[in-house]
Amino acid sequence: MQTWAELQKVQPLASKIMMNSFKRNRVSHAYLIQGMRGTGKKMFAKLIAMTFFCNEKDGIEPCQICHMCKRILSKNHPDVHWIEPDGYSIKNEQISLLQKEFGYTGLESPKKMYVINHAETLTNNAANRILKFLEEPETEVIALLLTDNGQGILPTIRSRCQVIDLHPLDEKAFQHKLVHLETTTINEHNARLLSALTNNIDEAVSLHEEKKIYEIRDLIEQFINMLMTNYEERYLFIQQKWLSQLKNKDEQEQGLDLLLLAFRDIANVQMDRLDSMTFFQADNALLTRAVYQFTQKRLLQQLKVLLEAKQKMKQNVHPSLVMEQLVLQL
Repeated sequence: MQTWAELQKVQPLASKIMMNSFKRNRVSHAYLIQGMRGTGKKMFAKLIAMTFFCNEKDGIEPCQICHMCKRILSKNHPDVHWIEPDGYSIKNEQISLLQKEFGYTGLESPKKMYVINHAETLTNNAANRILKFLEEPETEVIALLLTDNGQGILPTIRSRCQVIDLHPLDEKAFQHKLVHLETTTINEHNARLLSALTNNIDEAVSLHEEKKIYEIRDLIEQFINMLMTNYEERYLFIQQKWLSQLKNKDEQEQGLDLLLLAFRDIANVQMDRLDSMTFFQADNALLTRAVYQFTQKRLLQQLKVLLEAKQKMKQNVHPSLVMEQLVLQL
């Protein structure tokens, strides 16, 4: 998804908005780009940046090969500033440094851009600093705020941005692409799991090759088995296995994502929706036992508390506290 032509095929509305803005020279000073994990928010941001900075464009299509484009793709362009969470949040000090950088003249042109990834993690102080940026926009400066949790963005920030939604891609087509990749071997079972986590080929391949996602899947199966056989040990399981094996926020969020997928599979099998499975294989013995052991009422409650736990994680509640509260309700 490195060209507007490619983007049009998978995100027609989002691409139309940005392409028309560039064609009419009416690019907004700030965009809030929201979409579930894996919908290509970072690549979309890079494409906007390349279009903004590239001097060798074919219409609005960046050339992809000039010095500007290559540095943007590698996140090394001196006038494109990327802000990522420091730990669990984007802190006031990070935005203060960004403001200092913007006090200097652009190194290669008057143009500047800043991209805030996981913008929902901005602390209150950091969000207020960003708000001042947005209230007093400079010429030839673009702000891109990326989030997979649009509800976590302050209304005052949202109101000063043009909102662009990236929609989930077709899962079946994506799974087919993964299974038929020439560079790596991904079976259908793993392709279903990966497609439930991301719609980005590169990220899916990275998850597959790192193998951690499959280790987390095994951990989830152990956890569900424990809930059915040694329920009183669930708190101990979280302390001794979950928190010791899932060491950073990304892994902890993936753990919750996979746990949610597993319980959805159980619920779907109970309702004869076998085509909707993403976590289990149809002949999985643990799945069969869970379908009979968990009532629909209990499953609905479990899905509800899992969604609440994911929201708390997005709100930067400490992961150990989130999981401790979760297991008491499962």
